[in-house]
Amino acid sequence: MERRTPYPPVFWVANSIEVLERFAYYGIYFGFGIYMEHLGYTMDQLGDVQSIFLFLSYVIPVISGTFADRYGFKKILIISYLAYLPSIMLLMYTKTFSGIALTMLTIGLAAGIFKPLISGTVRAVTDKTNKTMGFGIFYAMVNVGGSFGPIVAGKLRAISWDYAFYAAAISIVFMLLITIFFYKEPERELEGTSLGKKLREIGETLSDVKFAVFLVLLGIFFWLPFWAFFNLCAIYVDRNIDTAQLYLNLRSVFGTSFANFFSHVDEEGVPRVLGETIAHTGWIIMIFQVFVSRVAEKFSAMPSFLVGLLISAVGFVVLGYANISAAALVFLGIFLFAVGEMISSPRIQEYITWIAPKEKAGLYMGSNFLAVAIGGALSGRTYTSLFGYFRGINHPEYVWYVLAVHLIVGIAVLMLFMKVAGQFTEQDQ
Repeated sequence: MERRTPYPPVFWVANSIEVLERFAYYGIYFGFGIYMEHLGYTMDQLGDVQSIFLFLSYVIPVISGTFADRYGFKKILIISYLAYLPSIMLLMYTKTFSGIALTMLTIGLAAGIFKPLISGTVRAVTDKTNKTMGFGIFYAMVNVGGSFGPIVAGKLRAISWDYAFYAAAISIVFMLLITIFFYKEPERELEGTSLGKKLREIGETLSDVKFAVFLVLLGIFFWLPFWAFFNLCAIYVDRNIDTAQLYLNLRSVFGTSFANFFSHVDEEGVPRVLGETIAHTGWIIMIFQVFVSRVAEKFSAMPSFLVGLLISAVGFVVLGYANISAAALVFLGIFLFAVGEMISSPRIQEYITWIAPKEKAGLYMGSNFLAVAIGGALSGRTYTSLFGYFRGINHPEYVWYVLAVHLIVGIAVLMLFMKVAGQFTEQDQ
């Protein structure tokens, strides 16, 4: 067995930055719907902001990666922090809809600039002996930050929303200091590719009509319901589920200290679970991803992907049923969605990598950001608004049933597409 190359210091520095960035990003994002409702804004207005935010977060990486290749990761990292920090601070001072929308737009821009830089660092400092473990560590760090960010921000916003925003801002300051003093530009050959050339190459990739249609279908039938879950689950749990009962459920299984970690005491002295502390998948992925991946890798990519969609659809049904049955079913619904995510998300990205010509694998994966952006851009204005309508008629659970149907229709559409257009040919790489 070939000896694994040790990771250089910048590998660990980059991963520590990733934890802090995901802490700040998800600490704001998962509680944002609760915050907007706290300020008195409608679900339609929340949906508009969510759509713009997610669209920018996933379109900008297509561009920012090019600048990082030309000018270096460190410089572009610092630029992203300089966009992040004042935007987060502004959330404490602006309460108008236009002000909040512009602030979140800038945070989405900053996140989009940042997104490809740490994974690019990991790619630059790993080789064939350590890349699998390296990206596994990177993915774990994403979920560590993505899990603890909402928990800490949730606990703090129960005291004051400003405290939650301060925590995110402090995280960005630490990122800036770590980058300035400890991040060393990884050795690699800097590319001289211009932005215009990069966009032309993406255009050439999308000129493959079959692949372009496939990306649109993924955006509509996978990424759209995927982002709808993250847009809605925290506010659904916090506002429409008996969170006092959830606290008792957690306490009965794991004990008082554990339950208190996810909860706060309301004005009447009743302990309640905070919606954003449990309404995400990071903690589930940290525990179960390796096991789920081991099982999924025994099957072909596309069938596994479709099975993942089906499991997520069942999770949506269970989430809806929790509102009219036992509140604790929320935990099962989130778990099932997470299992579906753990199967579907890595398998579809693997599939796109393997259907790409070897020399264009990076371009095809870059184009995949467009599918994610399509889903994100549509998710807020469609499902957040629909959620507002269903809450207005006292049936918030209906949105989860519609999402389940959405995924099942998506499975049928993708199977029909593969039958009519034919399977993609996987490359021998």
